[in-house]
Amino acid sequence: MGLSLLSGTYVVLLLAMIGADFFYTTPGHLWRALGSPEIRYAIRLSLLSCSLTTLLSLWVAVPMGYLMSRRRFPGRALLDALLDIPIVLPPLVIGLSLLILFQSPPLRALERIFPVTYAIPSIILAQFMVACAFAVRTLRTTFDELNPRQEQVALTLGCNRSQAFWRVVLPSARRGILTAATLAWARSLGEFGPILVFSGATRMKTEVLPTTVFLELSVGNLEAAVAVSLLMVGAAVGVLLLIRHCGRPDPTSLHPL
Repeated sequence: MGLSLLSGTYVVLLLAMIGADFFYTTPGHLWRALGSPEIRYAIRLSLLSCSLTTLLSLWVAVPMGYLMSRRRFPGRALLDALLDIPIVLPPLVIGLSLLILFQSPPLRALERIFPVTYAIPSIILAQFMVACAFAVRTLRTTFDELNPRQEQVALTLGCNRSQAFWRVVLPSARRGILTAATLAWARSLGEFGPILVFSGATRMKTEVLPTTVFLELSVGNLEAAVAVSLLMVGAAVGVLLLIRHCGRPDPTSLHPL
């Protein structure tokens, strides 16, 4: 009874938070927010950066998740712990570390040619450093659940390792890949700390939806901040429903089965 009461209190509080946002704002506030050039820019930049981050995350997470699931090699435990660092570190620390990294002499020279810090590439990089860790963990869990026998049969039938991966393993993992992609996209959409430190919050330049909420709050425009928050809540709910539809286990678990 006590546990049910505690659980119910949490659920009620969560619903109350979301309901408070809905009842605080009005459709007029939402339409005015969508009519703002700054907020429209933030929406476009968020969609672009999150999509690019998701593609980059999958490009790294698919081979990394497969490697961690199928191979045993020296230093594997250390690599496994290293991959969890972006998940457990405070987001501001990640942003600060990226900022310090790009102030080192080699990368500072590179920035004279291709600016990264306080520019759009820094947004994608900040999102990628966090989102990729979740994608790797999700895909490792996915590959752990796949029966390796099918891959071994493909090898005995004449496929090489690469052909077995592309023709057998990858199609079998498609639901897990979709889960990893949606999770990486949603995590990128909600990223704030690393972007604030590494990219700044400049209007019409490095402004994404989370920094829009921060900027609107900083000038006392609470209605616009809540309206943008509701857009992010809607996107998050859509992504979570898609993940549940895929039928995967909790992808944010730090320790796969």
